Amino acid sequence: MSEDSAHAFSFKSLEGKPMPLSQYAGKPMVIVNTASKCGFTPQYKGLEALWQANRDKGLVVLGVPSNDFGGQEPGTHDEIKSFCELRFGVDFPLTEKVSVTGSDAHPLFKWIAEKGGFLGRPHWNFYKYLIGPDGRFVDWYSSITAPQSGRFTKAVEKLMR
Repeated sequence: MSEDSAHAFSFKSLEGKPMPLSQYAGKPMVIVNTASKCGFTPQYKGLEALWQANRDKGLVVLGVPSNDFGGQEPGTHDEIKSFCELRFGVDFPLTEKVSVTGSDAHPLFKWIAEKGGFLGRPHWNFYKYLIGPDGRFVDWYSSITAPQSGRFTKAVEKLMR
């Protein structure tokens, strides 16, 4: 794995288990920085639908909770997990809560900022990042692009080919 691959990075799950992204090698990924108390939080529903519709085709949806924007993810790992499962039926993998901006950003998000440029780095919750099966950065979509928007779903479909 090289620095050109998201597979070089690792998280811990909300349950505290190791979550190396190398386990998703060969699968396209949608990585999203999330928050439970944001105006965009209902996007969890669209992300879950995307996951359910495409998981058997190899797509991985990965939620990365962060409290970086407006203090909108204040919960503990247990509170985040419970909220996502009970409110939106979230079944896709969620990482532990991490920082996605600034000098304290998780290394994956520093890599994303480098690959996506100034506009591509997270500027709010629910930025979506497409990662190819080879681990390479493909594209980014801002918070206002809903997971079920035609533009986004077409890009995901193309990624899965």
